[in-house]
Amino acid sequence: MGNGNRPTPEFWREAVRLVLTSGRTRREITEDLGIGLSTLTQWLSRERDAGEPAEASVNLHAELKRLRRENAVLKQERDILKKAGSLLRERRKSMSFAFIEAEKASVPIHRMCRVLDVSQSGFFAWHDRPACQRRRQDMVHPAHIRTVFSLSNGTCGGPRMHRDLIDEGHQIGRHRTARLMRENGLVARQKRRFKRTTDSEHALPVAPNLIAQDFQAEQPDRKWGADISYIWTAEGWLYPAVVLVLFSRRVVGWATNDRLKRDLAVEALRRALITRNPAPGLVHHSDRGSKYRSVDYQALLRKRGILISMSGRGNCYDNSMVETFFKTIKSKLIWPVAWQTRAQAENAIARYIDGFHNPARRHSSLGFESPIAFERKAREVS
Repeated sequence: MGNGNRPTPEFWREAVRLVLTSGRTRREITEDLGIGLSTLTQWLSRERDAGEPAEASVNLHAELKRLRRENAVLKQERDILKKAGSLLRERRKSMSFAFIEAEKASVPIHRMCRVLDVSQSGFFAWHDRPACQRRRQDMVHPAHIRTVFSLSNGTCGGPRMHRDLIDEGHQIGRHRTARLMRENGLVARQKRRFKRTTDSEHALPVAPNLIAQDFQAEQPDRKWGADISYIWTAEGWLYPAVVLVLFSRRVVGWATNDRLKRDLAVEALRRALITRNPAPGLVHHSDRGSKYRSVDYQALLRKRGILISMSGRGNCYDNSMVETFFKTIKSKLIWPVAWQTRAQAENAIARYIDGFHNPARRHSSLGFESPIAFERKAREVS
């Protein structure tokens, strides 16, 4: 504004320029500049009557359209680079062509070819060329990979997936398996928080450590491991207890409860005894928690002729086999989900143990066999 609140020519030309180029409404501009809507309309009319400025406004409109068009192209190219980042690192033309084929409905082919640094003629030659055997296999393998990954609840990594493909008769290498999983966005879940579940501050009897970190067994039901863990839900804590066969990593007994009490451990043990009916001489190993040192629990073990073994004080490595099981089930199944109810978490645990861990999960320490398959082969050999 000039002296006496009279607008200078520069001021009203700037106001007109904002109307023509900013994309904002006239009312918004008048509120920002502190002028009336009728005043701004008069200035626009004066600008049009001037002739030469009108031509300048036409040029401004054309320039604005050009800049917006260029901005849309740049945004599209940026999106291409985001989606195809891994392709640019690997520098494989066949992968770039496959990406172009998948995205051609939404992005012009010539633009993707330029961004990915491949020729259009090369793409069309690839497109019209009959698929080679390797390419056909790369279209078949992912279907199997996605099925196994889904059944494992997103926990199956590259080595286990590769072994599963080999066992199904697919001729595929480990690195190729990892590449196909990566291209399909299949990444195994990883880990996370702590809650104390072992109460060793009591006067109950302590058994000697018969295992002494020797978790190897020559046959099933010679060594068992037991432990209790915790899961947070919107309703509060849920406590799962398991009994594990150290020979095969198979869960033979498990139970859950909303309270950390001795009945929880006893129920898991009872289920294990019913399922396996082990012969006397089995070594049962646990930590020094009061649930495992209770009179009821130890009486149930002694009644079946089972030897009792307990970890050293504060030494988590003495029961690392079962600790590893809980770490796996939490990182792969529990932590990625916000559980609303205890019943939801319990059902998920049941599906994981009975539907995946025991019959299907491949353990590297078992030669990438599942616990059930490993025990079956052991029985066949003996």
